[in-house]
Parts: sequence; structure tokens; C-alpha cells
Amino acid sequence: MEADGFVRRRRMTAETTGNDPGVAGASAGAEVRWMGGRFWGVSETIVGSLSPRIGGETELQTVDFNRSAQDAQTEDSEPDYEGLPQGASTSTHMWAGAVAGIMEHCLMFPIDCVKTRMQSLQPAPAARYRNVMDALRRIIATEGVWRPMRGLNATAVGAGPAHALYFASYEKLKKTLSDAIHPGANSHLANGTAGCVATLLHDAIMNPAEVVKQRMQMYNSPYRGVMDCVRAVWYKEGPGAFYRSYTTQLTMNVPFQALHFMTYEYLQELLNPHRQYNPSSHMMSGALAGAIAAAATTPLDVCKTLLNTQESLTLHSLSPSQGPGQGQGQGAHRQISGLAHAFRTVYRLGGLPGFFKGVQARIIYQMPSTAISWSVYEFFKYGLTKHQHNKRRSQ
Repeated sequence: MEADGFVRRRRMTAETTGNDPGVAGASAGAEVRWMGGRFWGVSETIVGSLSPRIGGETELQTVDFNRSAQDAQTEDSEPDYEGLPQGASTSTHMWAGAVAGIMEHCLMFPIDCVKTRMQSLQPAPAARYRNVMDALRRIIATEGVWRPMRGLNATAVGAGPAHALYFASYEKLKKTLSDAIHPGANSHLANGTAGCVATLLHDAIMNPAEVVKQRMQMYNSPYRGVMDCVRAVWYKEGPGAFYRSYTTQLTMNVPFQALHFMTYEYLQELLNPHRQYNPSSHMMSGALAGAIAAAATTPLDVCKTLLNTQESLTLHSLSPSQGPGQGQGQGAHRQISGLAHAFRTVYRLGGLPGFFKGVQARIIYQMPSTAISWSVYEFFKYGLTKHQHNKRRSQ
């Protein structure tokens, strides 16, 4: 009966459009895309492997039989999800990116705290952990339940504007470069290049927040709060300390983001070739892309953590002959500065395995982090653009 009803409705649509089968097919296809896009987000977890067309045909059973030709033509002008990003404004990308960045960093912050500690080259005996869960249990048991969240406010303040610029510049450059390199198709070179340029803007905003965050995450951190940490670093080490790891951050994040974006877009071609709004494909592509990029760039992340934290035990082990009463000129030599110096320090104290300290925590952090980021970004981008489109239509 349901199938017969659907056939009758399709025939009635053909009659209202002048018995032209071509027009009827276009109208029915528009109905399928529109209704499928609306209900796909709810049913995705159940029918993730199915096409949005099936969901759309199911919902068409509730469509009024007496839909007029004018309504059918209006629905035919409704763009599908693949068309929405091209019409999205820069503000849409910025808002969606800001929300995605804040949610990503806030939800995964405890794991980020564990990653920072596990990358320590000379940890205190009480801060030596077997794995991620052991670290979380011991931090909460010995330092309090809120200790893994210390420094979260600094990260949230930096993540909003950083990710807003990050996603907006990526979308703009990706479209511009793709049109120039491979018009009408996806270009991995354009995706990678756009990701690299977006990283420059992202890290310029995020780097000071990273310095404050990681210093507050370390075991026995001497700072009472974010502002106390900012003042102490500013007066003792100067404003340049907030960007001491910037070149290392770029050296790590440029290949990370290039690999991340190229892997994500490639997986989208495989899992979501029609580029519909498909939360499960966004989540899976983001998680796998984040894991691959994180594992490949862990050695650079270890060096970045060392430059940001300037671990006291590591500095003392590098210059055991220097006592606390010596002059400021000699004390300056006990600061690790530059990527080459950090590489030598890591190799001297940890050997080759030292470059992969905390790799497990880094992958565990990046997989859900990038999955959350892409899922939230695509959701808000779709919702905001849809709202703008409907607002323009009503006007």
C-alpha cells in the first residue's frame, strides 16, 4: 500500500506539471533531497550506510497529495547540502569554526593535560604514569578532581578566534585554489595548501594560550591562575616567551594540517562522495585524519612542549654545574630556545624513543578532538547557511 501511494503521488506531481516526465522527475528529485537533508541528521546513526534518498522517500509519504505546481518549483530551487557551502558567507564559517574549536578543546582538555605531562623528559617520581587512564586516576586522586581542567579558560579564550580564522581562511582558499588548479573537482594540493596557510593564522593567535595552558598543566605548577602565569612569564622571560615555540609550532602544524586536511577530504570522497550532510562520515573522516597526522608529527610536538614548559628538571640536568646563586648571564644559557636546541635536548635525554613520548595520549586526544571539531563545524555550517538561505527566500 505504501508503495502504491508513493506511485500515485508521483503521478499526481507529473499531472500538476503538465504531464512532462522530465519536470516530474526533477520535482521529485528536489523533494527527495530537501526532505532527506532535514531528517538525515536524526536518523543517521541508524541508517548511516544508506543514501539520504531512502530517508527522503520515506518522509514523502506524509506530503500533501495536492501540492501545487508553484510549490514544486519552489522546492526545485532548494539547494542540496553540496551547494550550501559555496553560498556560505565568511561570517558563517567563522561562527561555525569558533564554536567547533571551543567545544573541541574544552571536551578533550583532560586528555590534553595527560599528554602534556607524559611528554615530560624529566618527570618527577610522582608524575610518572603507565598510560592515559593511570595518569587521569592518579592526577584526580592526588591533586583533586578539577586539576586536569587547569588552564582551560586560557585555551577557550584563544580557541574561539583562532578557529574562526582557521576555518574561514581554509574554506576561502580551498575554493579559490581548487577553481584555479582543478575547476569543478576536488584538489588535494589545494586542500593541503589552504590548510597550511590557515595554520599560520591559527597558531599566531593560539601560541600564547598554548604556553600558558601547558605551564599550568605541568606537575607542581607554581602559578595560582592564568593571569598569574601571564604576569610571571612576561616579567621573568619577556614577551618573546609567548612565541618561543612559534616556529616549532608551525614546523609541526603545517605538515600536520596539510596531512590532516588532505586525509579528511580524501576520506570524504570515499565515504561521502555526494557530499551530503552526513554526520557519521564527518566524524569518521575527522577521527582517522587526526590520528594519522598526530602520529606522524609527535616528535615535533614533544619539542614544542619542551620549549613551552622549559621544564626545570630538564634544565638542571643540562647544566648541573650551575647553582642557583650564579649570575643572570649564565642562567640565560639554561633556557632552551629554538627547534634545533630542543631536538638535541630530547635526543640527549631520551634517545630516539624520547621523540615519541606521549604518542598514545596524543592519538587518543586527537582522534575524538578532530572528530568533534569536524562534526560540530559541518553541523553549524549547514544550519547557519540553511537559515540564511531560507531568510533570503522569505524576503
